[in-house]
Amino acid sequence: MKLCREIALVILLIAALAAPSSCEERIGRLKYGGGGDWYANPTSLPNLLEFAREHTALDLPRREETVEPGDPELHSFAYVHVTGHGRIRFTPEERRNLREYMLRGGFLHVDDNYGLDEYFRREVGEIFPDRELVELPFSHPIYHCLFDFPQGLPKIHEHDGGPPHGYGIVHEGRVVLFYSHNTDLGDGWESAEVHNDPEEIRLQALRMGTNLLVYALSR
Repeated sequence: MKLCREIALVILLIAALAAPSSCEERIGRLKYGGGGDWYANPTSLPNLLEFAREHTALDLPRREETVEPGDPELHSFAYVHVTGHGRIRFTPEERRNLREYMLRGGFLHVDDNYGLDEYFRREVGEIFPDRELVELPFSHPIYHCLFDFPQGLPKIHEHDGGPPHGYGIVHEGRVVLFYSHNTDLGDGWESAEVHNDPEEIRLQALRMGTNLLVYALSR
């Protein structure tokens, strides 16, 4: 695993040195319909992006951009984050655009902020009726591509008890949608004073989030 991480760092460094300054990756937050709080955890992504810039050679912005699921611009984003506590609903046109985005190389990270699960699972079944949302093994590269997580997702906040779960939709051997459930990574990315989490907990969340960015941007 150490060799794998070293190779990943070398690849990222070479890519960063070769890329022109105008090739900054676009990172999005999905503004979905249905009434859920898509805007939850406002400090999470800026903090994650800052941490990832410090620990990788990725060309990342300082803030995410808001993008809607039916917007053609969706296809220019390298990584799109979805969070919230409740209802989420897409139109048929939005589902088609999201599916096309992921199958053409995009990466969607859905992070249940507690209460999203029922609605998200319904929607992902509509987007991918031909594919299963499967739990990824702890050996999957998403847990090892930079920081090592031998037991899978770290547990950040307690919801219903039990361990956290990392699910994925896989297309041609690549995870195109990652669903973090029963952990609340986004809470761990928030500024320290928001939840008063121990620093080690925040660090684990930020490291796992950085793995997701590295995986998404190394496609």
